[in-house]
Amino acid sequence: MKILIIEDEKGMRETLETFFVQQKFVVETAHDFDSGLSKLSVYDYDCVLLDITLPGGSGLDLLTEMKRLNKRESVIIISARDAIDDKVLGLELGADDYLPKPFHLAELNARVKSLIRRNQSGGDMSVSIENVKLLPDKRTVFVNDEELPLNRKEFDLLYYFMVNPDRLLNKTTLTEAVWGDNIDQADDLEFLYSQVKNLRRKLKTAGATIEIKAVYGFGYKLISE
Repeated sequence: MKILIIEDEKGMRETLETFFVQQKFVVETAHDFDSGLSKLSVYDYDCVLLDITLPGGSGLDLLTEMKRLNKRESVIIISARDAIDDKVLGLELGADDYLPKPFHLAELNARVKSLIRRNQSGGDMSVSIENVKLLPDKRTVFVNDEELPLNRKEFDLLYYFMVNPDRLLNKTTLTEAVWGDNIDQADDLEFLYSQVKNLRRKLKTAGATIEIKAVYGFGYKLISE
């Protein structure tokens, strides 16, 4: 699962990033209006944590831009401004939740997971295709009701494939979704090929009836029998 933290205060931003990385999220950050808009315009996320007061603009204006861009990410406003007008306007502009600072990280984590769960399968976070079932919140995968051990990146890859079945995914999209936008600095994609190869082997050995098919020159596609 992938989240974007748009927060101008460095200490808060780093605290949130460290916490959600520990929770096994792919985390990206932005420190002002322009960098937040840039990431939202290019990448997709499961959830966005959005401060209202940002250098260069307002988080409420970012909500307006998200609507214009037809972005469907869940949004939680995190702000020291606890005015009722801000809450109402933020929710009217499309935010899903509003959590005033200071807050407990455990509560924020619960709200993030609740929103993601609500947006997937009517509240059930599990994703099932054929004889494979994936539980994002528990980070476990089952094939024919037998648990399939995967490393962190193999799990993240399979999750992304399973929420995008029968969709041709290019290599850049996959790497950005699983490794974050810092992947732009990588010299090659050998790490992606290696993880996909191992994941395909594990699925086949376990008797999975889904397959990650390589499409030469482009990327991969999850198909079922």
